[in-house]
Amino acid sequence: MLKKVKKFFGALGPGIVTGASDDDPSGIATYSQAGAKYGMATLWTVLVTFPLMAAIQEMCARIGLITSAGLTTTLKQHYGKPVLYLMVIFSVPAIILNIGADIAAMGAVANLLVPSVPPIYFSILFTGLLLFFIVYLPYQKLAAVLKYLCLTLLLYIAVPFFTKPDWGEVLKQTVVPTIKWDKDFIGVLVAILGTTISPYLFFWQTAMEAEDVKAVKRQVMINKRLLTLSDDFPDNGEKREKRLLTMLIQKMSIDVNLGMFLSNLIMFFTILATGTALYSHGVRNIATVEQAAKALEPVAGKLSYLLFAVGIIGTGFLAIPVLSGSLSYIVTETFGLKGSLDKKFKQAKAFYAILIVSVLLGLSINYFGINPVDALLYTAILYGVTCPVIIAIVLHIANNKDIMGDYTNKWLSNTLGGLCLLVMTIGAGFLIYLQFWK
Repeated sequence: MLKKVKKFFGALGPGIVTGASDDDPSGIATYSQAGAKYGMATLWTVLVTFPLMAAIQEMCARIGLITSAGLTTTLKQHYGKPVLYLMVIFSVPAIILNIGADIAAMGAVANLLVPSVPPIYFSILFTGLLLFFIVYLPYQKLAAVLKYLCLTLLLYIAVPFFTKPDWGEVLKQTVVPTIKWDKDFIGVLVAILGTTISPYLFFWQTAMEAEDVKAVKRQVMINKRLLTLSDDFPDNGEKREKRLLTMLIQKMSIDVNLGMFLSNLIMFFTILATGTALYSHGVRNIATVEQAAKALEPVAGKLSYLLFAVGIIGTGFLAIPVLSGSLSYIVTETFGLKGSLDKKFKQAKAFYAILIVSVLLGLSINYFGINPVDALLYTAILYGVTCPVIIAIVLHIANNKDIMGDYTNKWLSNTLGGLCLLVMTIGAGFLIYLQFWK
């Protein structure tokens, strides 16, 4: 039994980090807005987002494992430059806005604890600390510590048990979709889809799996066996390679599905907590982080602000390296430069230079006077509008035998991927229609 548990936790890796970073300040703000504005009416989205995001993230992870390369590199090698540049144009602005919105939110929650210090000063401080940690510490070690700060978000799971909602109504709202045909409600739906199924996570997952499989292959070459999976491989190179990939795909599947499940669990209870603690008490719109923090009051009381701040700052420190790292992977791979977060600064100067510039550009958004909560919501909506293009590209790659060989999509992956593309496209289309023609 103990051996099985140890093997299970040994299988966890990039998927858990991806899932944790998905519940970044942008995600928490979006879910909080949904709960405060519409109560439990958006709970059903969890049943939609989980299988769809798990399917897309699994495709991205499989692409990384099979190609041992990032998503941008695969595009560059097998598709024309117009497709590559289209992907870059759609991805980079949304990621920079996301970085800026997360930094602004971190500054705002810190100001909640120390009102005498303006939020912008905290944003500058956090930016400096982030850049120091990213440049001087291996990201995997940093993420291992930061994941524990994000555990404060689990408090949202406890809130409904103190506010005592009608659990029959909770079940009904979860399994029976509620649709309101107005711009604001569709905007929230697209924002939820955009913040859960985010393009930057596609690039991150692919790159991390590629890094992992290259490290494992080096280990196999040296030791002639994969020690971490405690299994011998035949000495035949081709058979060994195939068996290795099969085992890594099985390991990755567990990792991705668990990571996406935990991400959606936090999403569900954040909507439920804010729906019961705020909406039911007349708070129908969250304009400040102080209002968002009040959702934790039924559990944490006076400590709600502190715990909310720790959770938001923790998720920000976890997510911003993922965001800026994803952008850096996109740009460096596009222009044939080398580097990764596992390399030291001296070994990957161009990679880190792009990463630093992206974080500083994100910080500069703070000077435009955009409300942090609004900025986070705008980010999620922008992801929702741009995501269909990236999903279509991922689907095509995952079905390309020249790239994936025997590891192309099965019918279930294609069904869920096709549904994901359809849902995201319809949502984005409705939002654009209601924004400009209604």
